[in-house]
Amino acid sequence: MGAPEKLAASNNSSMQRVKVYRLNDDGKWDDQGTGHVNIDYLERSEDLSLFVIDEEDNETLLVHRICSDDIYRKQEDTIISWRDPEYSSELALSFQETTGCSYIWDNICSVQRNLHFSTIRNDAYHGTNNELRELPPVELSTLPKILKVVVDSSVTDQLCVTELILHDQNFFPKLIDLFRVCEDLENKEGLHMIYKIVKGIILLNSPQIFEKIFSDELIMDVIGCLEYDLETPHVNHRNFLNEHVVFKEAIPIKDTLTLSKIHQTYRIGYLKDFVLSRVLDEATVASLNSMIHSNNGMVVTLLKDDSTFIKELFAKLKSPTTPLDSKRNLVFFLQEFCSLIKSLQMVQQLRLFRDLVNEDIYGVITNILQSEDKKLVLTGTDILMFSVNQDPTLLRSYVSRKEGVPLLGLLVKGMLTDFGDNMHCQFLEIIRSLLDSFSSAGQRDAIVEVFYEKHLDQLINVITSSCKNINGNQGFQASAKPEILLNICDLLCFCVLHHPYRIKCNFLLNGVLDKVLYLTRRREKYLVVAAVRFIRTLISHNDEHLASYIAKNNIFKPIIDAFISNGNRYNLLNSAVLELFEHIRKENLKILLNDEEDSASATPRTKQIHAKPGLSSGSDVSSPSSRYLV
Repeated sequence: MGAPEKLAASNNSSMQRVKVYRLNDDGKWDDQGTGHVNIDYLERSEDLSLFVIDEEDNETLLVHRICSDDIYRKQEDTIISWRDPEYSSELALSFQETTGCSYIWDNICSVQRNLHFSTIRNDAYHGTNNELRELPPVELSTLPKILKVVVDSSVTDQLCVTELILHDQNFFPKLIDLFRVCEDLENKEGLHMIYKIVKGIILLNSPQIFEKIFSDELIMDVIGCLEYDLETPHVNHRNFLNEHVVFKEAIPIKDTLTLSKIHQTYRIGYLKDFVLSRVLDEATVASLNSMIHSNNGMVVTLLKDDSTFIKELFAKLKSPTTPLDSKRNLVFFLQEFCSLIKSLQMVQQLRLFRDLVNEDIYGVITNILQSEDKKLVLTGTDILMFSVNQDPTLLRSYVSRKEGVPLLGLLVKGMLTDFGDNMHCQFLEIIRSLLDSFSSAGQRDAIVEVFYEKHLDQLINVITSSCKNINGNQGFQASAKPEILLNICDLLCFCVLHHPYRIKCNFLLNGVLDKVLYLTRRREKYLVVAAVRFIRTLISHNDEHLASYIAKNNIFKPIIDAFISNGNRYNLLNSAVLELFEHIRKENLKILLNDEEDSASATPRTKQIHAKPGLSSGSDVSSPSSRYLV
């Protein structure tokens, strides 16, 4: 019937993979085949229809003329079904991607709206509003009329204008030809009107119009039309896109559709964020974002289905002969690829990440984290975060094995490294995920054992070397950034909560409590608070052995000294210390209550603290204990 030939060009822009089902007489769904669905005009007709072309032999699986009746249903984000009046049967399309389903659904709704308002127009305005029955011819002399039709129409008429533009296959080619003539003749008035017309057409917010104007054939000229806004200084966007935007192919992409979608997506984003950022409304921005999201999903699908592409990517990443610049580009590409995976359905995301694990993505990241290039290290960490957010068990499984042990060490090293303005907590989040007590026992125990054996002392040494000793002198090593020290404290609190069985053998025997409290000597109050919070987390376990250790070693003294030094300032430090001792009082931890009194008696500045009545537990407010239990 000729439909496949007609669809050949349009499939490149809006191809969506689907399965076709038909309900049989027994009430069961029969699989009619798998193909790609698109919306296009029937041959020798102005009726828009759904076409599904078989993905293997290019035969037509389905042709359905879209009607204005309310027969279509969207189910479970990936299914569109309807009862076809021509065949008196129930049909359904099951989409591979949620974005593809949403895209086709939006187009069906758009076609239905146009059909509906076309009927209204024919019934209500026949013979009266002839100016809405067809667009003015695209000529220099008629530009004001076209502009008026596009910009000054009511909401109802805008739908009619959209329909007329879509039906006129020559509208955009003629408008672009006229734009080129005006540009050659430097006709500023004509160029400005064309700018307003193109801007107005984009604000009509039609997905079908977007498919046309963002095609490879028109997109650069459309952006050229939008350069002639008289209200802003002229910016040559085409020159920037052609001369300064460089598309780096870390791995050559041979598929023309994939390349087309990559370029189209960038240009749509550029138009949205720079060319028309001042004038786009929220609805149009949402439609453009939806188109970008759909394109991203298609690009990832096409790339992942190309097995040679993925294997070549990882072969070059793992090869010691790959030049450094090429390897950098490969790593950046892998990061972008992983970020685009979020455009897929969750099941497909998990499946694809497992495929990447089978290609040894964690081994590749281990090598990346050993680089002296900090930007490369941060990029590798971003890739790890994508993996953790999708399925943390994949990373835990790798690190729990012998070959994954170095990766844990590199994560700890990264957490202790100064990344300048790019300082962040991604290393901390990944380590937390690995040490999480809710993970599988076998994986967790192996990772926890390595962490405490090899890396706890490493973290504590950074604290001690970054704080003044008892005489007020700095350690010999370079001081770590306060953000790093804060991250260490956060991780130690996490460990105390998730591994309480490690407190005695790893925290008490190694003097970790005393060393963490070195932070009370820092001038940054939030680090002092972090140290107090660590002790508060410890005593929440109400462990007698721990309480005896705290009392015996006078652990509270640095906290009380810091509290006194804080004076009468009612800040976070003041609140943290008061809450710590209030918890001790409420839980009636007698050993610690006695230790408070001893610490207070040993402190020469206790008179600086004023007791507040009503908060002591039956104690004389003049006693040293009550002064600290304010």
